[in-house]
Amino acid sequence: MAESDWDSVTYLRKKTPRAAELRSKQAVAQAQRHGGAVETTQKYGAGANKQHSSSKDTAKLDRETEELHHEKVSLDVGKLIQQMRMEKKLTQKDLATKINEKPQVIMDYESGKAIPNNQVMSKIERALGVKLRGKDKGKPLAPGGKGKK
Repeated sequence: MAESDWDSVTYLRKKTPRAAELRSKQAVAQAQRHGGAVETTQKYGAGANKQHSSSKDTAKLDRETEELHHEKVSLDVGKLIQQMRMEKKLTQKDLATKINEKPQVIMDYESGKAIPNNQVMSKIERALGVKLRGKDKGKPLAPGGKGKK
């Protein structure tokens, strides 16, 4: 223990910054001030729920002319969803929870603003027990599903 000197000072080297710290606004601003290279890329839809999101092209298509427009859910289907939901004494939120969707999805389908998605429509059909597509809309859903007779 003769080697330890109480008066000596030990300097530890500074930690290298983590990747997240290098991307902070302060680090980018400092690199720009000192003339360092800064590369920026923006990721489209990163971290979003891609299952039901629409692409840039669909928004552009919505703004286009009448001949190039998306089909919306018809009002009679929306009214049918609302009637069956009320018969089962479910709120929009309850129905949305039952089919693992957001309440806004049910709201859009009932108001006729939604672009029909077959997966969502089949979930609503099974939850309410009523057909919402095809020529026999409003009739009870056949037990067994998948068109078995």
